[in-house]
Amino acid sequence: MWSSSFLASPHLPSPPKLALFSSSPSLSHHKIHKQQILCFTQNPSSTNGINLSKRHLNLSILTLLFNGLLLDKAKSTADLQRYTDSNNGFTLLIPSSYTKVEKAGANALFEEQNNGSNNIGVVVSPVRIKSLEDFGDPQFVADKLINAEKRKESTKEAEVVSFGERSGQGQQQQQVYEFEYKIDSTRGGIKRVFSAAFVSSKKLYLLNVVHSDKPENPLDSSTRMLLEQVLHSFDALPLT
Repeated sequence: MWSSSFLASPHLPSPPKLALFSSSPSLSHHKIHKQQILCFTQNPSSTNGINLSKRHLNLSILTLLFNGLLLDKAKSTADLQRYTDSNNGFTLLIPSSYTKVEKAGANALFEEQNNGSNNIGVVVSPVRIKSLEDFGDPQFVADKLINAEKRKESTKEAEVVSFGERSGQGQQQQQVYEFEYKIDSTRGGIKRVFSAAFVSSKKLYLLNVVHSDKPENPLDSSTRMLLEQVLHSFDALPLT
């Protein structure tokens, strides 16, 4: 941690149309008396109907998935609230289920209720550089970050999942580096960490979002979406 399409359904031949006939009583040589016989006849118009039904089915599935994503996003947005630290000059979104706690060394720390190992922390420190680019690109910083994690005695394994950057909305429109990595530690087992960093007014701002990601209770998609929104919301205060 910081100290930072659907495949098109195979074309199936049109199923035969079932026609129901009754045998004629006059066919005495077969000795069949009003016995019903099932005969198969092909309906030429059925192919278009089936193809149309498949298109409707695919569209329906796409609609359901899209609506599900919108509902998940709407739910996650409703579960977030804005936190702003005017003194230190940063802002971010915090899940409503998290509460603010005091801890030495952290400018802001929030813990999930009844599960303090899931937490969000921000540290602000003075630096000499004017931007993160002066220190290195996202990959360079990610390598430094993961190597620092591996040097900890409690770390059994550490792996970078992804890294990138975005433009901030603060006074200097600084670049914000973002990282995702996994660590397996003797303190709490496997955890997923989302980190962000930027430099503004010669201050280094670091965000760590830590959440349990154990095999028996992995990070679910809705919680992940919530935490990613927290990550992307971290920024310097904009011009007023």
